[in-house]
Amino acid sequence: MCAKPTGIKIIAANRKARHFFELLDFIEAGIMLTGSEVKSLREGKVNFMDGYVRITEGEAFLSGVHISTYANAGYAQHVPDRERKLLMHRHEIHSLKSKMEQKGLTLVPTKLYFKDGKIKIELALAKGKKVYDRREDLKQKAVNRDTEREMNRA
Repeated sequence: MCAKPTGIKIIAANRKARHFFELLDFIEAGIMLTGSEVKSLREGKVNFMDGYVRITEGEAFLSGVHISTYANAGYAQHVPDRERKLLMHRHEIHSLKSKMEQKGLTLVPTKLYFKDGKIKIELALAKGKKVYDRREDLKQKAVNRDTEREMNRA
């Protein structure tokens, strides 16, 4: 028997999510995939720039995530932009839905990774940033970078 892989191996991270959203709370969920999708993810062929989570009828679905087709899949190709069901407990989905409705938040994917041989997705409850908030963040980063340079020179 071969040993199961342990630990976490990040497949992809949504770095732009921190730019467009203020991330408040993080949740880990499983994701239902086909075989060719898993093979494609092992190659790192995923883009979730426009990804979000939609909750309908007590189930959570991941939309807007593009997993490229796997070259060696043959006739068993998958649809790259289909909705994928997220595997979460009913009470988790219910609490997330109530937070989303009350506070006007959204669920965005932040990371996709292997954990103990299974593919997991990290979701974040997020609040959209205004344009002026983004500008302030960029100014703050520039100031921090300049002060760091000055400290290193001294």
